[in-house]
Amino acid sequence: MNNAITYQNKDVVSKIFAENFREKSLKVYGLDVPKIKMVMPTNLPEVEANELRIDNLFLLEDDTIAILDYESRYRKKSKIKYLNYVVRVLERYKKTGTLDVKLRMIVIYTADIGPKDVDSSYSAGAVRLDIEPAFLSMIDSGAVYESLKERVESGAELTDEEVMQFIILPLTYKGREAQKQELKTTIELAKNVKSGDQTMFILSGILVFSDKIIDKKTAIEVKEWMKMTKVAKLYEEERKRAVTEKDAVIAEKDSALAEKDAVIAEKDKALSEAVAELERLKAVSQQ
Repeated sequence: MNNAITYQNKDVVSKIFAENFREKSLKVYGLDVPKIKMVMPTNLPEVEANELRIDNLFLLEDDTIAILDYESRYRKKSKIKYLNYVVRVLERYKKTGTLDVKLRMIVIYTADIGPKDVDSSYSAGAVRLDIEPAFLSMIDSGAVYESLKERVESGAELTDEEVMQFIILPLTYKGREAQKQELKTTIELAKNVKSGDQTMFILSGILVFSDKIIDKKTAIEVKEWMKMTKVAKLYEEERKRAVTEKDAVIAEKDSALAEKDAVIAEKDKALSEAVAELERLKAVSQQ
């Protein structure tokens, strides 16, 4: 896996990803599984020092644990890796005294792999593994991109389904070079999404999902853009808060001045009435 975006170093990226992925559906990728309940950390017990980290780990709404991996080619021996993932997740739960855990092994294949290329089962006699595959080759990349572009240019807020399409779009193209090129195109389009929150989620999702194809330079640029955007957003929120507080102070002063004017007007009225009464009494006394 590319060392540019390890789980420990995702900081703001992983936080945005985890916070926004709740209640999202993977159906847009061709997976008929419950919605995501929570993004779980992937720092599982490691058997060997050089083991790869699990790509993603989710708790689904039916309380099953979904191990999610991405592959650009099919290899039978990868199923041994998946079995290793399963054991490591079970090891984590064993340490908490929980043995009744239901797992799903989900593998999302990039557009380079089709359904005919994959055997979803593996049996070693005493052990059997069944994966739940998703094939991005079934997604019409061009049509999805044009649809998303039209939505972005119209200024409309994206649906959850469109956001999920955005995140996976670079991997729906065939070939590593095409994926890298479309990754940059997708990132630039995502920056123009009207909702700032959706933009941040899409970019964090792209960084996480496209971890195996994104180069270090692009990853750093996207993260820096996200940080600057977040700082700018905080600055704008602070500016608006300062303006609101200033307006509140001015309004309070205006209110106090209005009350003072009202008191003065009341006194003027009383004084006028008193003068009028004196004039009346004076006129009576002269009769």
